Amino acid sequence: MVETSYQGQRRTRSEFERQLHRLEQDSLRMGALVENSFFLAHTALFERDLDAATRINAQDRQIDQIYHQIEIDCINLIALQAPVARDLRLLSALMQLIRDIERIGDYAENLGEIAIKLFSYPPLPYLSELQVMSHRSRAMLAMSLESLANLDAKIGLQIKAKDDAVDDDYKQIYDLLAAQRLFGEPMEPVMLMVLAIHHLERMADHAANVGLRVAYIVTGKLG
Repeated sequence: MVETSYQGQRRTRSEFERQLHRLEQDSLRMGALVENSFFLAHTALFERDLDAATRINAQDRQIDQIYHQIEIDCINLIALQAPVARDLRLLSALMQLIRDIERIGDYAENLGEIAIKLFSYPPLPYLSELQVMSHRSRAMLAMSLESLANLDAKIGLQIKAKDDAVDDDYKQIYDLLAAQRLFGEPMEPVMLMVLAIHHLERMADHAANVGLRVAYIVTGKLG
């Protein structure tokens, strides 16, 4: 029996949708690894857990591998399948949001390195404020992955509003650190704390970006 053109198109479309679904699942798998890296960094910083800090590096290599494979697969689909407008929007946004997720993983690795360097010093002032900031940023990442998993534009747009609280945390902690008088004490712990709040602030920004990109996939509107 000769296959009709319509049947061939349906089969091609079905295969394309399977590949799209696989890309979405791979992105969520990558997101779960990044979420775990963030958890390990949080544990390393606030529970002084060196083992947690040393586990991040190997996981980050796995995240990078998945990221690069998703990027290649997206480019191949765009080049070979000539996707329609909504699918092209999904693929282009997916390529951008996996970059945001990958950057959060990089910052988690940096936080793990900061935790290792801080281990030799006594517990620092303002760690409780830093912990609040970390909790907020982690919650934003969790929301961004939920919005991606469900392609939920409403959740995606809600994340941006939560970024203001993280920005306020950054300013508050920075001002506290800047007001410190060390009098012969080493500068390194303060510098590391400044780096830590910078990383957390950037992680929150990238989580907000993921939410906005999910909203764009669903609605076709930017911002």
